[in-house]
Amino acid sequence: MNGVRHFLLALQFFTRVPVTGTLAEWVGFSPAMLRASVAHFPGVGWVVGGVAEAVFVLTHIGLSGPAGALAAAVLSTIATVMLTGAFHEDGLADLADGLGGSYDRTRALQIMKDSRIGAFGAIALVLALVLKITLLATLASYGSAEVVAALLCAHVLSRFAPMLLIRSLPHVGDADGSKSKPLADAISGRALGVGLLWSLPAVALLLNGHGVWQGLFAVLMGSLATYGMARLLARRLGGFTGDGLGATQQVVELAIYFALAWRF
Repeated sequence: MNGVRHFLLALQFFTRVPVTGTLAEWVGFSPAMLRASVAHFPGVGWVVGGVAEAVFVLTHIGLSGPAGALAAAVLSTIATVMLTGAFHEDGLADLADGLGGSYDRTRALQIMKDSRIGAFGAIALVLALVLKITLLATLASYGSAEVVAALLCAHVLSRFAPMLLIRSLPHVGDADGSKSKPLADAISGRALGVGLLWSLPAVALLLNGHGVWQGLFAVLMGSLATYGMARLLARRLGGFTGDGLGATQQVVELAIYFALAWRF
């Protein structure tokens, strides 16, 4: 039952799904539980991906053709942003502002704490959203099943990637004032194993829905994106921040969409 509590706590922390009243009392809360809930981050991806694909499919049923696919991609993206409160998009914008605003580590961390979005953050956010919508619309031209598998798998696997960064990099910055405070302590191998269990069905669905070679290419691109973000954060900041984790989720999600949309 602890696993269910941890999953619901992760759902509450990483999305805007309300866990209130009697259910919240049953779930409970403690810093240790919040740290343990990170193991279920990919499980949250199944919820977000499920909502995304439902909105996409329902929209595309009534709006056919390339324009309809584009509209479905936009509405699907809006749905995920609303469901997560733009949690990860905000991290991408803040990281871009910090790394683009200064080569000095301390100054970059200070910029990332500023709630205002600067030029680098705005540009990164707009380009990421445009690329995501375009790739989803491209996938729709191959068939609805391809989009469904892509949305589900990308949202799950891109949420496993930050777990690898937490495991391999130290937390940097002010942990007490950071959105990643519950993640400041490295996650255990057991928690990483739970996250992997959430992710393996997504890999299987990817291989089945897009073919073995296309699916493996997507896993490879997602892995390379994870490695690249880990190297970037280690080199520029000396470790991870909450913004870095959010940015990693976005970059890996985009890398998977790109790999699935690419045709050899």
